[in-house]
Amino acid sequence: MRGLVALGLMAVMLGSRERSPTFSVVTLPADLRGLMSALWVENNRHWDELADQNTLTQLLGTGRPTQREYLGCLVGEVAGDTLFVRRLVHAENLKQLQFAVAGDCGGVAALVGTFHTHPYRADAAGRAVKERGLSAMDLKTFAAAPDMVTMVMWDLDSLDVAIKAVDGSVRHPVPLAVR
Repeated sequence: MRGLVALGLMAVMLGSRERSPTFSVVTLPADLRGLMSALWVENNRHWDELADQNTLTQLLGTGRPTQREYLGCLVGEVAGDTLFVRRLVHAENLKQLQFAVAGDCGGVAALVGTFHTHPYRADAAGRAVKERGLSAMDLKTFAAAPDMVTMVMWDLDSLDVAIKAVDGSVRHPVPLAVR
């Protein structure tokens, strides 16, 4: 009986400690980083045509569809303390709006996570307003998904990355190595 109590107590103590992620670094091939930049440019090329539309029209996507968010599926594997992203696959059933995106990565083999873009939007003076990094909604969506990693690009040279620990908690931001 004492043995069972001791085992139970040990399980509670070990279970309550925060576990570290199985990996702590994400690597991305330079050519894949280039593809992500090209997708950002393609989906963001007309951001400056929204200056005459109010913010509500832009957010609802009811105005001219000048730019869209993009969603891709990340393929890779974990080795040691590193998650290696190897490829980007277009999400199935892609639904692109100006400031939201949905799609399906469920059928992708070796799926490790998702990548999406944040397009610029124009302020009342026509200046670019950037959504820098993963938003609170992005992180909440990621927390509920089975993905190990999520990435967002908000400019040609800007990537933000979050990963999940073994216990499912979100780690943000994390190091990204482009090689």
